[in-house]
Amino acid sequence: MMTDPKSSNSDSSKVTRRAFLGSALVIGGGLYIFSMRKTHTDEIQSAEAATTPQEVTIVEFTDAGERKGTAKVPKVVKSEAEWSKQLTPNAVDITRHDDTEMAFTGKYWNEHEKGLYRCICCGTALFDSATKFESGTGWPSFYQPIAEENVAASNDRSFGMQRNAVSCKRCDAHLGHVFDDGPKPTGLRYCMNSASLNFIKHA
Repeated sequence: MMTDPKSSNSDSSKVTRRAFLGSALVIGGGLYIFSMRKTHTDEIQSAEAATTPQEVTIVEFTDAGERKGTAKVPKVVKSEAEWSKQLTPNAVDITRHDDTEMAFTGKYWNEHEKGLYRCICCGTALFDSATKFESGTGWPSFYQPIAEENVAASNDRSFGMQRNAVSCKRCDAHLGHVFDDGPKPTGLRYCMNSASLNFIKHA
């Protein structure tokens, strides 16, 4: 029995379209379920992290910059809503979402008074004005932290660049980045966001 070629092609085209649409629905549904599972897993992990007590070891300093010694302190973990109540929207974007303020806009880039720079989120001592230098970048820059124990560094590959991000050891607040083009004695440049810091002027 002869079949109409046009009819055969049409039926084949319909089957192909059906198969394609069916596959697309299956794949799309699978991706949706996977993304929902991943989100749910992330929520569980975040909840566990928030309820699991953690301690970190930092070096404590007086507002005058005097070293008091090391101490084990609870890690500061807060919800987005809690950070939003405590910080300005700009500080939330920078410290909790790794944003960066525009050069020459932060309140400390041109600060020359003597004092101590603490974390805006948890008050941990981070930098001393004695190590601050004029980098010409428009951000407050230091050649070393007040104590290595008080900061943490991690790889940052955002924007197609390889950088070392710097955060507060106690609350994970994003502070800025560290580069190897600073002055002696360290050769480092801790390029910080003013919005991540709270300057305490020496009396």
